[in-house]
Amino acid sequence: MPHSSAVLGLTEPICHLRVPGEVGGALYNEYRAVLVVEDETLILMDIEVALEEAGFAVTGVANAESALTAFSAEPDRFKALVTDIRLGLGKSGWDLAREIRATKPALPVIYISGDSDVHWPSEGVPNSIMISKPFFMPQIITAISTLLNGQSTLDAGNRP
Repeated sequence: MPHSSAVLGLTEPICHLRVPGEVGGALYNEYRAVLVVEDETLILMDIEVALEEAGFAVTGVANAESALTAFSAEPDRFKALVTDIRLGLGKSGWDLAREIRATKPALPVIYISGDSDVHWPSEGVPNSIMISKPFFMPQIITAISTLLNGQSTLDAGNRP
């Protein structure tokens, strides 16, 4: 699979930046760029591959600070955020989503967690989706598509 990965150093988090191209017949679509934050490398890689095969451009990072750096560099590029809740040291996925939503209030947010879903009603941002681990990759793709389609309807002026 053609891609480039940047490793910022032994003490720095891993950051996977996918180069636009074709994978599994799905052309990358920069209008569907997703920021994925997951501290478990194998889960991050699985999500990246699934989203790329579904036609999304993906930037994958391992912690909230790296996510904020990537988002701050190109806030208009990202159309959705997929984040784990417990991201190791530093900010949580809850904190990350609130910070990003302060800049981009309508950004679709999908939370994934093995144990924090009970806190979603009080900690999650409005109009977000919680997916419990373990999950199937189509759940992530469906959640992003659902929120993006809802956003498109609102952007078109078809408010309920």
